[in-house]
Amino acid sequence: MDINIIFKIAAVGIITAIVGQVLKKADKDEIATITTLAGLVIVLFMVVDLIAGLFDTLRTMFGLYRLWI
Repeated sequence: MDINIIFKIAAVGIITAIVGQVLKKADKDEIATITTLAGLVIVLFMVVDLIAGLFDTLRTMFGLYRLWI
């Protein structure tokens, strides 16, 4: 696992927090909430990609193949 993915997730979190705070100060609470949800979705896609890679690695390591092909 690369350390870069942790930095990417942290960067998305920091940017989302800053934009959310700026929008809340500008009385745009709805858009701040949408921005926070968008940041969460981006991070979830990153994590899902990592989990898919983990399952592929485990399948290869233990010799498990799809039986329904």
